[in-house]
Amino acid sequence: MGPMATVLSAHLLTLSAFHDAQARIRGVAARTPLVRLFAPGLEDAEVYVKAEGLQPIGSFKLRGAYNKIAQLTPEQRSRGVITYSSGNHAQGVAYAARAVGARAVIVMPRNAPEVKKRATAALGAEIVEVGPASSERKSKAEELEARFGYIMIPPYDDEQIIAGQGTCGLEILEDLPDCDLVLAPVSGGGLLSGIATAIKLSRPATRVIGVEPELAADARESFRSGTLVSWPAEKTTRTLCDGLRTQSLGALNFAHIRAYVDDIVTVADAEIRAAMRTLLYAARLTPEPSGAAAAAGLLFHPTELRPFRQAVVVMSGGNVEPEVLASVLAESAQP
Repeated sequence: MGPMATVLSAHLLTLSAFHDAQARIRGVAARTPLVRLFAPGLEDAEVYVKAEGLQPIGSFKLRGAYNKIAQLTPEQRSRGVITYSSGNHAQGVAYAARAVGARAVIVMPRNAPEVKKRATAALGAEIVEVGPASSERKSKAEELEARFGYIMIPPYDDEQIIAGQGTCGLEILEDLPDCDLVLAPVSGGGLLSGIATAIKLSRPATRVIGVEPELAADARESFRSGTLVSWPAEKTTRTLCDGLRTQSLGALNFAHIRAYVDDIVTVADAEIRAAMRTLLYAARLTPEPSGAAAAAGLLFHPTELRPFRQAVVVMSGGNVEPEVLASVLAESAQP
């Protein structure tokens, strides 16, 4: 069976998986608000920001991590959990493991933001550092899993991770039932596949579009070609968005994205920096670069996305390095 046949035959989640996850994470992950965004050029529509930076760990990743870890047996928890992450999933796993009393080991790239490394360590996780390639941290985590018997908590290519992330989409529709456009960033595809599946199974008319840095546009290439492709780390690491440097979509994520996502668009890093300023000044929200990608899509590429009357951009995280934030704020208001 070839890779495409594998993707096409992958099991797609049903709506009940998302509702089960929603019940499971309630009281641990926050139910984040929709914040109105008034932006120039978008006066003909209502635009809202799904503020996932307000999660206890500063990003949406807690949803999937806790949904997965909460279902481990006592014996599995006693073995400890392991994952590989550039930062936000690391914090999600560390937070969720601490909540259930399990040890957490996280393989992180050496170039991960210090703010994310410190936050992960502060949650009690043990950090193992490797090089910048997402493939490198995955192979190291699998090596440690085999050697010590840890339970792997994948960052995105997993049914329970997808179900957890998709609860974000359920909340959007609960708060804005007539929403006709949702934009979410895409890296490994956990958030986009989860949101798109949850929304399309609930309200098929709502369009769901992924947004990706043009410097790391493997997901758009995969989506438009219909074949799962991978980009080398030396290409994907060029983008400012440290959370969107994954070299390829997960196979399970790709299957859901092909089934339920309407399109994937790309944005320039300069547009992302400008979107960060807009979110700060117009919505009073503090995004990390990856968290501003979806907003950049709407702010700078509205003609690609119209028509829409009620749009939501998912601000996936707010764990920004102080130096990055300072440099973005020091720039002019135009990209």
